[in-house]
Amino acid sequence: MEFGIFMQQVPDGEGTWLQMLLSGLGWTLGVAFFSWIMAFVLGSVVGVLRTIDRPWLTRLGNAYVELFRNIPLLVQFFIWYFVVPGIIPSVKVWVTTLDPTHHQFVTAIVCLVFFTSARIAEQVRSGIQSQPLGTRYAAIALGLLTRLANRTCM
Repeated sequence: MEFGIFMQQVPDGEGTWLQMLLSGLGWTLGVAFFSWIMAFVLGSVVGVLRTIDRPWLTRLGNAYVELFRNIPLLVQFFIWYFVVPGIIPSVKVWVTTLDPTHHQFVTAIVCLVFFTSARIAEQVRSGIQSQPLGTRYAAIALGLLTRLANRTCM
């Protein structure tokens, strides 16, 4: 196998193929890291909202999850990159101030955050609702107030 290709210049003359691969790896890890952190926080909040006693918050959380889980990820990338800046003027102004590389980076993060947070929200909701009724009684037996036990073990 010929590994010397990695040390050759790329056709546009801006470094070697190895530098280009490492740059792509850095961008990929950056997008993955920031998306995961923000999706985890947002998904946890939406997942908890789907289990509380306020019907309008539950419906709002359900609508969020259904919207972002049922639109394919590739379609969401196109929507966030092409459609949203065209519809919302303030986003268009903000996007035009960014260079194309950062615009793509931010768009990828936003898209992955919404898509992944909807999946995390569903996992959080199902985890909370999978607690058996005995857990509530155990919380009360351990001294937790009844109203808190009902909320935390619901």
